[in-house]
Amino acid sequence: MAYLTTYGSCRHVLTENPKGVLYALLLVLCITFLVAKALTRRKQVPNGRQTSPDPEKPASKRSSTFKAPEREPGVWTPLDFERPKASPNPGWNVHTSKPLPYRPFKHGAYHITMGLRSMQWDEWIELDDQYPKFHEMKKQRILERGDKCCKTAPEGYDGAVELLEELCAYLPERYPSLFQSTTPKGIHNVLTGETFDISTRPLAEDPMTTAARLVQDDLAIMFEKPDGQYYLLAGAILLAGFWRLSDKFGMPLSEIHTSGSVPGFKTKLEKGMMNFFRRVQPASPVLRNNYFIQVDDNLAWSHSIGSEDPEERKEEGGALQAEGWGTAEKNKAIEHHHFRTERQSLRRLPRSGGVVFTIRTYFEPMTKVAEEVGVPGRLASAVRSWGDDVARYKGRERYGDVLLEFLDGKHREQVEKGLVGEDGKEEESRYPF
Repeated sequence: MAYLTTYGSCRHVLTENPKGVLYALLLVLCITFLVAKALTRRKQVPNGRQTSPDPEKPASKRSSTFKAPEREPGVWTPLDFERPKASPNPGWNVHTSKPLPYRPFKHGAYHITMGLRSMQWDEWIELDDQYPKFHEMKKQRILERGDKCCKTAPEGYDGAVELLEELCAYLPERYPSLFQSTTPKGIHNVLTGETFDISTRPLAEDPMTTAARLVQDDLAIMFEKPDGQYYLLAGAILLAGFWRLSDKFGMPLSEIHTSGSVPGFKTKLEKGMMNFFRRVQPASPVLRNNYFIQVDDNLAWSHSIGSEDPEERKEEGGALQAEGWGTAEKNKAIEHHHFRTERQSLRRLPRSGGVVFTIRTYFEPMTKVAEEVGVPGRLASAVRSWGDDVARYKGRERYGDVLLEFLDGKHREQVEKGLVGEDGKEEESRYPF
């Protein structure tokens, strides 16, 4: 009887107001679709961060979120943008918080792209239990190398100060157990006891030098000139491994890449990179990752490719010895191989218009990295997928035989233990971890 009553009521509603019922059904369907879409987007990787788009996917197949303002090249009008306040990093401790395990490589074909993904503001600067080691290393290199590593051009000074001010505001918000704000304007490092006053002029040292002392990252700021090119006019490059600030300082973006023989730059990267720099806005920071193999254990400079100082490479008669992968010893034992990966952030400074790179390097023995489930098979596939130009740039000819034999062996062990399948592709969705 209850069923018949309900049926009769529903029939009455359908007869009297069919449009209302139709609209209600459409509303329910829309809500269901939106909820399902939101749940899909919230898929999390094990460390709680969102999964990232595929950086190996050709850029033409990804839509852009950046809008270019109408302005003359080299002219920047300060914007009234304020970075959202950072949340304290929950549970973070300078002595116990481990580095994030970035593993930015994939199975299959290798595509040369910028590999950009959106950045959450809280994640601008990453610090971990390697901070004391990085801080001491930077301190020593600043003392020994000075403006070979840290330098600001007059045209870049305001932007360098702006970056320092941003760091002094962000770090106490994100890492309150390590940094404290001071008055009238400055920052105190609880671990090292250092206090930096950034309100008085002149500053005690180059603002890029002070900025370098605060974080584990190398730092660089590019500024646009009237020719539309972006120039490296402020930098603190202390732990780059394979390049020197003194070689690149003052160069435009395109020359920095062509002088370093970056594969595919002219044919696949230059146009997109220039467009990105032109249109990136202060509210749209991005991240990217890359990786290299290094056959020595020196984080700051890879001595395998030659001396860091050109004057030390002079032969009798004044000619310079060659520098690069061609000078590296071939097929050193796997114990010498290290996995080097960079996590780079890019953001526009609203006041000066400079585009800031933060370059955080993670450096681990290959023997340690290859113990991770799925990693040796995936890395071996990635190394084999490099084209000839990428392989030359990354030096595969000098270490490839030893590295691939080792990775293949570790992969077989994991397959035999049932940890991964033959192709190991179950790890793909976790990029860049």
